[in-house]
Amino acid sequence: MPLSEEEHKGLIKTGLNLISQALSIFDSDLKLAVCNRRYQDMFDFPDAFVSPGVSFEETIRYLVLRGEYGSVDDAEEAVRTRVKAAEAFVPHYLERMRPNGRWVSVEGFPLPQGGWVTVYTDITEVRIQQQMLRTRSAELSEQLLSNTERLSETNRALSAANTALEAAKNQLTEMEARIRLTTEMVPAHIAHVDRNFRYTYTNRRLSSVIPGRPSQIVGLTGRDVLGESSFAKIKPYLVRALAGVSSICEFTDDDSGRRIRTAFTPDRNGDGPIHGVYILSTDITEESQARAALAQTRKRELAAQLTSGLAHDFANLLTIILGLQSRLEQMSLPPGAKDLVTSTLAAARRGGNLTDRIASISGRREIRPAPVNLCDFIKDLMRLAGPALADNIRLDVDIPSIGVPLILDAGSLQDSLLNLILNAKDAIGAKPGAITLRVRTVHETWIEFSVLDTGAGFSPEALEHALDPFFTTKGGEGSGLGLSMVYDQATMSGGSVRLENRREGGARVELRLPYRPASSEEPLHTVLLVEDSDDIRETVRDMLCSLGHSVIEAASVEEAESLVDLPQLDLVLADIHLKGGRTGLDLAETLLARGGMPIALMSSLPPSASLRIAAEKRFPLLPKPFDSQTLARFLPTVTK
Repeated sequence: MPLSEEEHKGLIKTGLNLISQALSIFDSDLKLAVCNRRYQDMFDFPDAFVSPGVSFEETIRYLVLRGEYGSVDDAEEAVRTRVKAAEAFVPHYLERMRPNGRWVSVEGFPLPQGGWVTVYTDITEVRIQQQMLRTRSAELSEQLLSNTERLSETNRALSAANTALEAAKNQLTEMEARIRLTTEMVPAHIAHVDRNFRYTYTNRRLSSVIPGRPSQIVGLTGRDVLGESSFAKIKPYLVRALAGVSSICEFTDDDSGRRIRTAFTPDRNGDGPIHGVYILSTDITEESQARAALAQTRKRELAAQLTSGLAHDFANLLTIILGLQSRLEQMSLPPGAKDLVTSTLAAARRGGNLTDRIASISGRREIRPAPVNLCDFIKDLMRLAGPALADNIRLDVDIPSIGVPLILDAGSLQDSLLNLILNAKDAIGAKPGAITLRVRTVHETWIEFSVLDTGAGFSPEALEHALDPFFTTKGGEGSGLGLSMVYDQATMSGGSVRLENRREGGARVELRLPYRPASSEEPLHTVLLVEDSDDIRETVRDMLCSLGHSVIEAASVEEAESLVDLPQLDLVLADIHLKGGRTGLDLAETLLARGGMPIALMSSLPPSASLRIAAEKRFPLLPKPFDSQTLARFLPTVTK
């Protein structure tokens, strides 16, 4: 049976009282924490001076006034001197004769957490033996006796010094253990390398920061551990640190795909030589993904501001041109004029299409990530891409088995992959060839989609500029917005796009997106469905029920407000347009002010409608029409 705290303290007190030496412990504030009975007996202290909490200053004052330290001219000065010495926390050993004629040795040791432990030993018998030896041994020389006494004193002092050194050693060992534990708990790699870039210390966290790297790296060089590519990226900063300049860099590890931020600090004492470099590395992959998405969003907003006015005016001009050319087409024109009118109309319509594409790439667009079953997604993609390929082109798919859905924007990803597949088809042309869609995970950091073809590959100019808007190698047939749109959508999601030529011929386009597994099970909800159209309400209700949710129906704002207090409700899904004088947006605003359950809206209004724009600014919105899969992807974004 474990001991209680009181029983534990009692055992310690009993043990201390059995010690023949006097012992006292004062805390960091120089207040008495612990003492034994021998301490009180040796100095004949009243009970008040052996009670926890009595100050060291009061104790010293009591001893000084009682004459413990002999005759003193200024008692308060003697007290201040001894208190100041105690506050310095320096180990010490001394021997002194007390007023009662007995000798005592005093050994003081500072504690790691602050405070003092002092041991008092009565050495009177030792002193008597030394005196008897001096008086009764006339045959011994005075020098031998003096040396013997000094040796005895030195041995006692040496014993005290050894004890202090052992205490200091234990303190350092404990401090080192604490530092080691702290560095292991930090979610970063902490290390030290010497002037030859060889690791002399590590906290064994490298493998968690950069997967695939060893944890036991002491004795290895940075090149051995990181590989040639990653080491080359940080070597200039190591060289600068060895020259005395602290710095921070960010780099992408090619093998793992992780984005790493590393700080380099010179290892030097004052103005002395630099012995090496301290290294602190952290994984900022998610931060960099979010940063890239935010930067792309800002660029899109700026592009939208720059192009919206131009696109509007250009669209008006094209409308006028189309109208005038249509009127010309209806007139009696000389030979050849009708062909010019037809060509002008075609060019104007193409300009309209280009305006639409510019608006789509620079205009307002919301990323809609949702759980996606990758195998089902690829099957749907193949059904869309297959009919667009000629008989001379084979489409292959290489996809691993991924057991959990991934959080992706299925719409933008489908657009991007279709774009890449069709570009690959154009690169192959009329000769026989193959397109391969390869999917793989990269250290559970990225999901990588690669489209490989057997075409002619990228020209040097295309490798450099293919992701730029309006760059095209198709002459008048291309707008130059396809790959730039793929890049835009990938970056908006925190991903990246890379182009390269294959050694065996052809091109490879790599699209990387953050690897974010969805939760294994989405919770089922009781949904208040607010829709004034009976047919639509029935259709959406069937979709919700097929997904496992329970549904309560309402046809107006007033009817919905009478039902929202039902305790089992988890979610409100309302159409914007409802019968009566109030809209679904009015209902959502009212429920938001009351607090509580999540609210979502749905609408068939066009994106430019002011009511839809106002609703999207405040609440999640599901555009109509939608199917059950779209609804299944939408609901988790509302309830998070």
